[in-house]
Order: sequence, then C-alpha cells, then structure tokens
Amino acid sequence: MLYFAPWKITLILGIALVGIWFAAPNFSPLPGQTVNLGLDLQGGSHLVFEVDLEGVKDERLSGLSQEANVLLRQQPTIPTAANAVIGEEVVIRIARAEDFDEAYTRLQGLSRPIGDSATGLTGGLAPRNVEFDRDDTERTIRVQLTEAALVDIRDRTLAQSIEVIRRRIDGAGTTEPTIARQGDERILVQVPGESNPQRIIEIVGTTARMTFHLVREDVAVGADGQGRTPPGVRIVPQDNLSEPFIAIERRAMVSGENLTYAGSTFQEGQPVVEFRFDTTGAAAFGRVTAQNVGRRFAVVLDDIVISSPVILGPILGGSGVIQGNFTFESAYDLAVLLQAGALPADLTVVEQRSVGPGLGQDSINKGRIAVIIGFIGVIIFMLAAYSVFGVFSNLALMLNVTLILGALSGLQATLTLPGIAGIILTIGMAVDANVLIYERIREEARNGRTPANAIERGYSEALSAILDANITTLIAAGVLYMLGAGPVRGFAVTLGIGILTSVFTAFVFSRLLIAMWVKGLKPKKLPI
Repeated sequence: MLYFAPWKITLILGIALVGIWFAAPNFSPLPGQTVNLGLDLQGGSHLVFEVDLEGVKDERLSGLSQEANVLLRQQPTIPTAANAVIGEEVVIRIARAEDFDEAYTRLQGLSRPIGDSATGLTGGLAPRNVEFDRDDTERTIRVQLTEAALVDIRDRTLAQSIEVIRRRIDGAGTTEPTIARQGDERILVQVPGESNPQRIIEIVGTTARMTFHLVREDVAVGADGQGRTPPGVRIVPQDNLSEPFIAIERRAMVSGENLTYAGSTFQEGQPVVEFRFDTTGAAAFGRVTAQNVGRRFAVVLDDIVISSPVILGPILGGSGVIQGNFTFESAYDLAVLLQAGALPADLTVVEQRSVGPGLGQDSINKGRIAVIIGFIGVIIFMLAAYSVFGVFSNLALMLNVTLILGALSGLQATLTLPGIAGIILTIGMAVDANVLIYERIREEARNGRTPANAIERGYSEALSAILDANITTLIAAGVLYMLGAGPVRGFAVTLGIGILTSVFTAFVFSRLLIAMWVKGLKPKKLPI
C-alpha cells in the first residue's frame, strides 16, 4: 500500500531539509560551507617535482661501505687497503691475500632479501639487494646494487615522498590537493585556490632534516666559515646575519626522527615553534642538557642553524621551543614541516604553472549552462510524457541536485569540471529510474488494476531493476575513485553521491509525493 508511517515521513522530509540546509550557502550569503572548487574551476598552483633518486642511491652505497667496514672490523679484524664508493659500486681491496676468502664470506652479510611489493616474495625466494664481483688477483671485491634493489629504492622513495608531501600540504590548510606519481622520477602536485605557489614550493621542496648539536665556542670559524676544525667538528651557516657561521659537533645530540609533535605558538609576544620528543629522544635530550648547562646548542635544519640558544638548565620533560627570527607564517610552516617528517630525497621543481581563475570561471559558466539546458530538457520531456507524474519526477529531480550540492558542501569534497559532468550524468540516471517506474505503473493500469494498486505494483516491480543498474554503476565509481587521481576522482565522487541521492529521490521521495496526491484527490483513473 501507499501508506507511510509518520516516522518515515519525518525521516524523508528531514533528509530533504538537511540537504537544502547544506546546499543553501552556495546560492545565498547564508553562513556555512560551500562546495570546494577544483584547480580547473578556481585556479591554483600546478607543480611537478623531480625526485633526486641518484642522491638516494649514493646514500645507500655509502651505507653499504660503512656496513662493510663494520663486518671486516669484527674480531679477528681484516685490514683493508681501500674501501670507497666509485661510480655505482663499492670497491673494497683487502690488504692481505690470506684474508681474502674470509673477507668475501663476511661481506655476504651485506646481501639481504628485498621482498618488495613488485614481486610479492619474501625470504629466500625474494631477489637480493646486492651482487658481488670478486677479483682474486687484485684482492678486490666489488659490491653493486641489483636491478631489483634499484627498482625498490625508486618505488619506496617516491611512495614515501608522496606521503610526506601529502602530510605537509594537508597541514598547511589547503583543501583537496592532487598529489600523484608521474613517471619514474616525478611527482605531480596541484593545489586549488593557492595564490602563492612559492609557499607550496618552500613547504614541499624543503627536505626538513632536523638535528640538535652542541656548539663549540672554542673553534674560530673565520669570517667566511673556512676556519680550521678539529676532528668531530664542522662549520655550518647560521640563519643570523650577526653570526653567519658557527662551529658545531658533528655528532647529533638527538635527531628530528624522535619528534612526536611540532606546533607554532607565541612566547613573550614572539612566534616560536614548540616541540616534543618520544621517550628515547626525551631521555637523550635530558641527559645531554643536564651535562652541558651553560653551553649553547644548535638546532640544525637541512645543514643550516636556525637557532642556537643557551642551555639554562636540564630539559627533562622532553619538550621545548625553537626561537628564531620567525614570522607567524614561517613558524607555522616550519612546524608543518617538522610534524610531517623529513623527505627521503631532495626535490627539484621542473615545472610550475599557475592556473588563473578566469579560465575556471569560464568553465563554471559553461558547466552551469550545460546543467540548466539538460535540466530544462528533462523537465519538458517528463511533463510531456507523464503529465502530473512528470511534475512529481521534476520535484524529485530538483531535490536530487540539491542533495548532491549539499553532500559536496557538507563533506567538503572538491567539485571539478569532470564532476560537473558527473552531475549531468546523474540527472539522466535519476530520470531513467522514474521512467522505469512510470512505465510499469502505466502497464499495471492498462491491466485493470486500481490506481493505488497500480502505483504500488509499479514501484515494487521496478525496484530490482533500479538497484541492479545503480549498484553496478556505484561499483564502477568506487573503482574510479580508488585507482584514479585528480579530476577522475572528482567525477567518481559526484557520480557516487548522485547514485545514492537518485535512488532516494526517485524511489522514496517521489513515492511519498504520489502517495500524498492519491490520498488527497483519490483519483479514479491515473493521468499517465
């Protein structure tokens, strides 16, 4: 029967009102969230970064060289005549011929299974990270990274870089950025609405490796930073014009890897960056500061000292602040960098384009015209084909578009130009459901059923076909969202939301309208 319990009517109307409430700010000056527009609609920054994979490979080879030293220094020690990274391999020359076989055996400890995602293999079945080439005559062992190891380095470095970039940009307060791998060495970054692309470059491109070192006041750095340094000391530039260079101990007190929190705040009216260490970092920081009260320590970010305060007392709580010549924005950006973590490789901007809002506004206007034309065409067709029932269908269609906009506003999803296409497609799909229902009602009426019975049968018999069509489309939208990026995701979002709202408005809301019409007028014959 066409009976709706009071709670069902309340629920249906409540959903409609909530959708209207969230959609209203898009059409009026009412306070609330509006739909986020994508890069193609509101403009923004388009950047392509190239990842320094060669640098990562060199670091890996340097690490292998150090590991080889550790293995050869195990008792009994095997002396070497040379151990250096030459080109793309580690070259190790053993000093004594009688130690050569033992050295080769020990160095096998450098070989480990990769077990990367590309092979899905682990343990003995996985490819190894290094391969060896021995020359017994020259007593030389060459260690090279395998092709599988190079692929693993590339894939892991790109994946880690994308994740760090995403955390940094999200922390900077932007909405719905597009961050995706492009080829084997590049990362695409699109930030809608960002009027200052240089800020994005600074946030994304900074490596953000932070360490804490003790300052060596007893070392003369020289005016140009070329002073002689004792072992274990290095001279680094300082972000301070009154003291451009400073000498610090090479060994770090504690690393930024031990940070668990970083945020910007004010102290004595000046912007500062507060930080907090994990248990390991807090213990190390507390121990060093307790032993060096009165000395200065340097906060080093990417080999530049950004602050060098005096240790006034033991810092035992595992937290502190970084003071410097910060503005509020620079303190906030530094906190974002530290909170997101360090990049695994350096990034270089290879492409930078600014998309102006004029092109976006033109796209919006054309998209709006397309929606209006399609909407009017559908309204006219439904009125001509189904008379009064076409009115109910058009009311449901208007609510459908309103619910889509309300959902996009409430979820703060991004509307792109393909997303507008998704809305237009949704309009057609919503009407398709009504056509199925009305044609079934018309068929039942021709078979002699009463108006109420024909309407009830029409809705119940068409339900399975409507669900089948919409569920399969919803699955396709889900696959597009999971595997796509940028505009493709925008299309998938609007299509997915549109499918859900279409089923609600075409099957539930329009049915409520028809039930109220039948109850009020009690027609003897259906005008369909």
